[in-house]
Amino acid sequence: MVDHTSKTDRVLKILKIKKEESLREFYIPDYIFEPELEVEKLSYTPQCPVVVFINSKSGGQLGGELLITYRELLNKVQVFDLGEMAPDKVLHKLYANLEVLKLRGDEFADQIQKRLRLIVAGGDGTAGWLLGVICDLKLEHPPPVATVPLGTGNNLPFSFGWGKKNPMTDSQSVKSFLEQVMRAREMKIDSWHIIMRMRAPKEGSCDPVAPLELPHSLHAFHRVSSSDPLNMEGYHTFRGGFWNYFSMGMDAQVSYAFHSERKLHPEKFKNQLVNQVTYAKLVGSQGWFSASPSHSSSWNFAQLAKVMIMRRHGQWDELEIPQSIRSIICLNLPSFSGGLNPWGTPSKKKQKDRDLTPPYVDDGLLEVVGFRDAWHGLILLAPKGHGTRLAQARRIRFEFHKGAVDHTYMRIDGEPWKQPLPKDDDTVVVEISHHGQVNMLANPNCRSKSIHDSSSSHHHDSHSSDSSDDEQTEEKRKFGAADTFKYPEEADLSHFS
Repeated sequence: MVDHTSKTDRVLKILKIKKEESLREFYIPDYIFEPELEVEKLSYTPQCPVVVFINSKSGGQLGGELLITYRELLNKVQVFDLGEMAPDKVLHKLYANLEVLKLRGDEFADQIQKRLRLIVAGGDGTAGWLLGVICDLKLEHPPPVATVPLGTGNNLPFSFGWGKKNPMTDSQSVKSFLEQVMRAREMKIDSWHIIMRMRAPKEGSCDPVAPLELPHSLHAFHRVSSSDPLNMEGYHTFRGGFWNYFSMGMDAQVSYAFHSERKLHPEKFKNQLVNQVTYAKLVGSQGWFSASPSHSSSWNFAQLAKVMIMRRHGQWDELEIPQSIRSIICLNLPSFSGGLNPWGTPSKKKQKDRDLTPPYVDDGLLEVVGFRDAWHGLILLAPKGHGTRLAQARRIRFEFHKGAVDHTYMRIDGEPWKQPLPKDDDTVVVEISHHGQVNMLANPNCRSKSIHDSSSSHHHDSHSSDSSDDEQTEEKRKFGAADTFKYPEEADLSHFS
């Protein structure tokens, strides 16, 4: 039986959207998502058609509230709850539909595709999920993405001028955000991919362990299938991708403890400020302020692995890691741990002496930074503070020393895991390589700098930051370009925050 009342309400709502000047430019009609529906003729072409993805479990209650507001303001078919529909299904269907409509000569559908912008509301893990799906689509003109900060760190939104505080969810605030999305400029950023390979262990498992022993398939880092071209007989091969950072060591261990605690007691993590205070307490309890023999973090990084880097194509060099370094961060964006910038801006003299460049987000280089402990990390709170600048590189490879430890901690864009390591294997390798670019939407107060920006040309010295740096820069080789990861549809989205 057809519910005529709800159908009438829906028609009236759509008429209201079309009439309201501030909303009509974001509108997408139903038939774009369902080509078998009757074509809806509009007297105008929306300037900024949007598709919105919201992790309703992010930000405590805010994700759910934001979902309601967006569905009230826009056509409901444009707004997706990631707890109900994965972004790969939505976008694969949408772009297939657009191609069908364009083949029928639908010029309106062609304009929707050219002008389409995406909004994702969630933590950095949620945003990375969507970016991975966009990479997999391999579109000639991928849609740019605006990020709504609903997580704890919110490094991606902060890097592109969308702020790091959780947003207001009322209608006026959402309308204001939509207006900013329409005015925002497009900006390319590098995509980075990771492969880890080791001999299949004779006993036990070396699959990544997510917080609270969740299935590794819930993680950004997972084992490839037997049919995957990257799979090698007798070896376990894992892969993942990131846009903000990859880190290994003490910082990832603290993050792992935080996610585990949040999973055990979700009722205590409904507020962004409370989350940040809890994180700070864990920094102390995990031994980040002082090394302790009871913590695996007591191992310095040089004891754990040899690090190779490639700065110029085809040339690998070993990177000397100071004995005091206990955490390494491979950074793509100028925001880490809630808005801190571990690389800073080297002075002109430092750039020349060490062959460094300003930290651009689209130059095909990662900034590699080391930290000794949390006291060292506190220097980032100073106006010109930075970590130990180790190198800039196009590729990075970590070659683990045989039997050094039985596990380590790793983190991709805020998502941590515990990585078991086989004790008697001298072939464990993690390799990071460049893999294309994605489009982001940037606000005027965007912190990220493009190599093509006139405003970010080579004149960063006035705000440069330099204290003692250790070590140099150089380059490397690759054993395979990884495809991007996809989170499974059944994933527990509270894990991605």
